[in-house]
Amino acid sequence: MTYFWLKAGHIIFIIFWMAGLFMLPRLFVYHQETPEGSPENAVWIDRERKLLKIILLPAIIAVWGFGLALAFAIGAWDQGWLHAKLLLVLVLSAYHGWCASYAKRLARGQRRLSGRTLRMLNEVPGVAVALIVVLAVVKPF
Repeated sequence: MTYFWLKAGHIIFIIFWMAGLFMLPRLFVYHQETPEGSPENAVWIDRERKLLKIILLPAIIAVWGFGLALAFAIGAWDQGWLHAKLLLVLVLSAYHGWCASYAKRLARGQRRLSGRTLRMLNEVPGVAVALIVVLAVVKPF
């Protein structure tokens, strides 16, 4: 029974995490279109900060916690699919960290990337999660 509760928690928080990772770069695009120092700019800074602190940070912690507990519960440490999945989750975690740092840059008025680049970066979590799901469900190796 513990396995099913761990799996349910893992999936629930993956959904929260992915929703935030899909949303944040889109907020960056809209944020960059507002004039610096405007009241709208301050609203975007607040939205990004809240998304990171209220949704994304708790979600990534829970995903890692439930995921590691699940890996221990099923004894999957010697399976290749888990190693590949963990690598992709590390990539997503690094992407999350990059998003958090870019939000801080935007808050300081540093707008280094174009809207087009941010729109393309918005595809990273979708590709990564598709690969992760295949690895976790199909277990190809």
